[in-house]
Amino acid sequence: QVQLVESGGGLVQPGGSLRLSCKASGISSTIFNMRWYRQAPGKQRELVATVTRGGVVEYADSAKGRFTISRDDHNLTVDLRMDNMRPEDTAKYFCNMQTLGTEYWGQGTQVTVSS
Repeated sequence: QVQLVESGGGLVQPGGSLRLSCKASGISSTIFNMRWYRQAPGKQRELVATVTRGGVVEYADSAKGRFTISRDDHNLTVDLRMDNMRPEDTAKYFCNMQTLGTEYWGQGTQVTVSS
């Protein structure tokens, strides 16, 4: 049974930092892309960052220069380091892992940026 479990969410002040982590279990196939998405109340889920199996990273414009995605294929984890956070970063963050023909989602972790 495949499980993705996120951790590291919480409350942070504007300008602060958080590190989210997502650990997968039960995936035996090659994982190609690992991604972080977020969904704010009343809004659609949006892609925040991607890291490919080859280590190529891509970020949403809102995340560029502030967020850093990284992966560890040995431990099946993907992390998202978020710096200089803004109130508009408030959302539920979800990790996503993609194998050939299948993608898996975590349950999400809440991030709130507020003073």
